[in-house]
Amino acid sequence: MGVLQENLLSEIRILYEERKEEIERRIDDFKKEKSKEEMLAELLFCILTPQSKARFCWCAVENILGKKLMKEEEIREELKKIRFKNKKAKYIINAMENFDRIIEKIRNMPSMEAREYIVKNIKGIGYKEASHFLRNIGLALDLAILDRHILKNLKNLGVIDEIPKSLSPKKYIEIEEKMIEFSKKVSIPVAHLDLLLWCKETGEVFK
Repeated sequence: MGVLQENLLSEIRILYEERKEEIERRIDDFKKEKSKEEMLAELLFCILTPQSKARFCWCAVENILGKKLMKEEEIREELKKIRFKNKKAKYIINAMENFDRIIEKIRNMPSMEAREYIVKNIKGIGYKEASHFLRNIGLALDLAILDRHILKNLKNLGVIDEIPKSLSPKKYIEIEEKMIEFSKKVSIPVAHLDLLLWCKETGEVFK
């Protein structure tokens, strides 16, 4: 590990000590039993997040569910600050229609199997979004959520050599395994590490 990587790791360790209790509280929130509406909210949030700001996405979800919107054009109106709003409005309708069936299927599945099932059965969801959803509803704390913030830091820490232009399932799992191995090496659980690196980039522990 080079000097820059050692300095970054030191910075991350210090930040972890500062934010550890907050991160643990957030993880505890994820673990709490959730109603179907709360789980649906997390799913819609994860559908909206690609290339969009998390706060805007959560606000849109609260509006959609709070107003009990079910029509595509109504949902699209709530996505004005979200990229690819036309596609995502369709994905939300699809998720709402299939949610009950899917949540019952994945409740008792191992985390990686549940992720595969979600990716295959919910439109607009890839490995990152499925991992994010499963983490947020407390069904999987052992999966990596490889967004741009995480990938950037993994590269800077020397965990990966480069940020891939795209993430195939094979490449995703390869990087995920490296992140999990790194988390063990630095004694920071992978679910904590995800929130920590996200906090480092955004200044907050959110979702």
